[in-house]
Amino acid sequence: MKRLLGMLRCLLPLALITISSFANQGLVHAADYPTKPIKVIVPSPPGGPPDLLFRVIGPKMSEAWGQPIVIENRAGAGGLVGTAYLEQQAPDGYSWLFTTASHVNIPPFNSNTTYDPVKDFTHVSLVAQNFGQVLVVRPDLGVTNLDQLIALAKKNPGKLTYAHAGLGTASHIPAEMMKNMTNTDIMPVPFKGVAEAMTDVLAGRIDMFFVGTQIAQQYVQANKVTAIAITGSKRWDGMPNVPTMQESGLKGFEVVNWFGLWLPPKASPELANRIQMQVAAALNSPDVKQQFAQLGLEGVGSKPADFAKYVAKEYASAKLIASKLPKDPK
Repeated sequence: MKRLLGMLRCLLPLALITISSFANQGLVHAADYPTKPIKVIVPSPPGGPPDLLFRVIGPKMSEAWGQPIVIENRAGAGGLVGTAYLEQQAPDGYSWLFTTASHVNIPPFNSNTTYDPVKDFTHVSLVAQNFGQVLVVRPDLGVTNLDQLIALAKKNPGKLTYAHAGLGTASHIPAEMMKNMTNTDIMPVPFKGVAEAMTDVLAGRIDMFFVGTQIAQQYVQANKVTAIAITGSKRWDGMPNVPTMQESGLKGFEVVNWFGLWLPPKASPELANRIQMQVAAALNSPDVKQQFAQLGLEGVGSKPADFAKYVAKEYASAKLIASKLPKDPK
């Protein structure tokens, strides 16, 4: 027995060293990271808001790390396809998910969702927020303000159409809220992404669309669409003549879109923190701030723990909204 105890005393320090080595692997990995190219999964088609936004900050992060950061667009089901794909990736920090508030907004509307947006991902950072979605209409619709649009919709129930990029997206929720608050019947027309939806609005095949400021502005300035109102709590400096939905008569109407970054499940906190620090550094760059302002965005760069709390709060709000609005067809 004494001999056995002696052997255990000798082996114990070695065991502790081994355990410590395994425990510190994440720290060593995070310190060396990255050592190879990074893949950023954007669950929407090229040319959409998250795609445009990441092309602003991505090069800054790539330059700082000396490694390529490549966008991989995996569109489908309003973002479900690309998001579910991230779950299958290794939690080594070389696969990211960059998307919008649809990450928490879609699941309450879609019974086919296979993930929990709060529990099933490693939260990295709330990257940016916009000033709301701009309600635009085709110019030949003959309306220039919300009152006229609502009157036209009530005069023609079920005949006007609105585009959306998927159930629970930033183009779907404000439209259904508007219908609910004004008791109007406007037909939804789904698209695979924002760019595709905007194409049909520009072609005159769709009557209206709630779209991000960064896309709306260029077409409003070119007189290809008419801006009716913006869904945020205040007007945007880039389109100062466009009133908010609240100013237009819908009290309490406020919807803003946001953009976040996630890692696969079980990624280490050290990796999340390291990536977040680089996101924050990129957002503090003067030229990034300038480009964000032009796009109607405010950079945030929150820490992982704060972002996790934000996602949980937004998910709770999304479920409440979904309980009052139409669900996906059975």
